Amino acid sequence: MNAEERRHRIVALARDNGEVDVAKLAADLAVAPETIRRDLRLLEQHGLIRRTHGGAYPVETARFETTLAARTTRRVPEKRRIAAAAVELLGDAETIFIDEGFTPQLIAEALPTDRPLTVVTASLSTAAVIATSTSATAILLGGRVRGRTLATVDHWASRMLAGFVIDLAFVGANGISREHGVTTPDPAVADVKATAMRVARRRVFVGVHTKFGVSSFCRFADVGDYHTIVTDAALPASEAHRYAALGPQVIRV
Repeated sequence: MNAEERRHRIVALARDNGEVDVAKLAADLAVAPETIRRDLRLLEQHGLIRRTHGGAYPVETARFETTLAARTTRRVPEKRRIAAAAVELLGDAETIFIDEGFTPQLIAEALPTDRPLTVVTASLSTAAVIATSTSATAILLGGRVRGRTLATVDHWASRMLAGFVIDLAFVGANGISREHGVTTPDPAVADVKATAMRVARRRVFVGVHTKFGVSSFCRFADVGDYHTIVTDAALPASEAHRYAALGPQVIRV
């Protein structure tokens, strides 16, 4: 296996498993750990992975995006804390947009059941959660259903959403960066998210710390378009202050 083949294998393993470990890669690929570290540095420069202490995780790109099923198995405690903190921001909102993805689904599960709410979503999974509530009304946007995320997209979804005025929108992303804004790999998804940002009076970003500093293919918002960012405490306080300087309140839980 030459260097190029080895790096392709590292990316494939990261995408299949959600993360890779330097020591295990070195043993499995029969090379020195320093060789793996050099590979990871190069792959990070190419925007394919992000390095961590002792390993790396994949960056979602125009050609690669994790499935909803995979997202339900990774960093779940952090996502539950983020969802609980996000729900605390409801205030007097009566109409809510909840984005596609697993963390937004957890927000839907954490919504109060003792007050009437209208929840607009593109996510089939989130709509199913809301539909079982005794107090909330679910409105599912129509459109083409993406198999990877079980969410609707394209002009049907965007046009329907554009007809609403939303009190509060929870809008996540595949990447958020001070340099490149808030991004997602798929243009059709970006259009729905951009529409949600336009029609909402208040906008909250929800996402784990691994999304920060990451840039994907399609930019749909600036960091300053959000009123609040909710993430986990693994985002360094110094980095949180840098994002807060762009406008939003940053909450780390």
